[in-house]
Amino acid sequence: MASVLIVEDNELFSKALAGFVKRRGHQVSFAYTCENGVATAHEECVDVVFLDVRLPDRIGTHAVAQFRQVASDPEVIVMTGLADVESAEVSMRQGAWAYIVKGTSFDPFLGALDAALNHREEKLRSPQSSVDRIHREGLVGSSPQFCGILSAVARVAPTNANVLVTGETGTGKERLARAIHVNSARAEGNFVIVDCAALPGSLVESILFGHVRGAFTGADRERQGLIQQANGGTLFLDEIGELPSVIQPALLRVLQERRFRPIGATGEVRSDFRLIAATNRDLDEMAQHGQFREDLLFRLRGFTINIPPLRERTVDIQDITNHHIGKICRRAGIALKRLSPEFFDTLARYPWPGNVRELVQALESAVANAHRHDTLFPLHLPDHIRVHVARMSTQCQSFHGLLTPDAVPPEALPTLNTVREAAIRNSESAYLKELLAHTQGRIDEACRISGLSRSRLYALLKEHGITVRP
Repeated sequence: MASVLIVEDNELFSKALAGFVKRRGHQVSFAYTCENGVATAHEECVDVVFLDVRLPDRIGTHAVAQFRQVASDPEVIVMTGLADVESAEVSMRQGAWAYIVKGTSFDPFLGALDAALNHREEKLRSPQSSVDRIHREGLVGSSPQFCGILSAVARVAPTNANVLVTGETGTGKERLARAIHVNSARAEGNFVIVDCAALPGSLVESILFGHVRGAFTGADRERQGLIQQANGGTLFLDEIGELPSVIQPALLRVLQERRFRPIGATGEVRSDFRLIAATNRDLDEMAQHGQFREDLLFRLRGFTINIPPLRERTVDIQDITNHHIGKICRRAGIALKRLSPEFFDTLARYPWPGNVRELVQALESAVANAHRHDTLFPLHLPDHIRVHVARMSTQCQSFHGLLTPDAVPPEALPTLNTVREAAIRNSESAYLKELLAHTQGRIDEACRISGLSRSRLYALLKEHGITVRP
């Protein structure tokens, strides 16, 4: 007998579904709000959660990760009365077992329930890598979103499946890829990194596939390609969206056959590697516009892990800060700095368009600015961060004034998305100006620090109307 929790505010539907579940011999409990559902899941040993999308206190799809993080790690079946592509995607990314549209029959719900319970039985019979036992390789955080990422690493690492890691620049995609490698059976093999954005067009084939001596002018010796170097290990293709279109067919064949021909060679070479790719671009949209091969995308996306931006998991900021402050101080050979509450408050209120990479750079700057001071305060942070937080505080106070009775009507207020997008845009602009000032206009150095490709950096500079002045 399994324990099933139904989180649904429609009492009539809840009881009808519960009747079918009970006939299968399972125990049923109810919750009519998301908050009560999560609390119930913590108190009881729940195997499966039926979670409605529209609940009185919040959107159910945004709570899937919370249910997955309770002690019993229940499977979550999302229910909706109106199909929505975006909510389905959010559900799947957070680890939902199924996304089902309510109809005239309960058969889809019962089929999903049976499958989820069979899966749980198999997990109990076969030992698997747990989140607690994986080597994190510098992955730091405790938010529900981050715990979901660790759970995904624990599930996919022991397999040989291709993995596509998505997320904004600076979220830690390379670090996550390395964690998958370290926790796999290929950990003793090479972890070969290929920065697709930095591949020179004329030499891309030679770099990836290698060449024999005399294959072309200047080939005075044989060179082993990066794909061959990954034999027995992991090949990490960073910024896969920047891969030149001319090389995509050749890469597709390598992924299918695990064989390739070095330039000038008479025979093929075999390489047994595990592929992990990463991108901050929308590959589906690129495929629709003919900028990326759709069949290659299918090969890459054996298992997808999305890393949310830091602004969506602010709980992790304190964990990341404590971790890196310790490393920075040890590396500098100085005593560990104390962190004031105001320092953490400023970090939490900044949207971090550069994500974890920008946070770490800000911490390094703060430690350097603090010099002999034992405690870090906001004044030690880079100017653009403090300026942005001050501006947002002023705007929030202005918005607060509009909410008083008989003031401007609520429809005159901007939407939350408008405020958020403006904040991100302002932060991006401030960051880019600070970046160019710090590098004195040296684009190569700016790309290295920001983690942006040259083309992406120029696009952002143009978008914000920023001119490079060496």
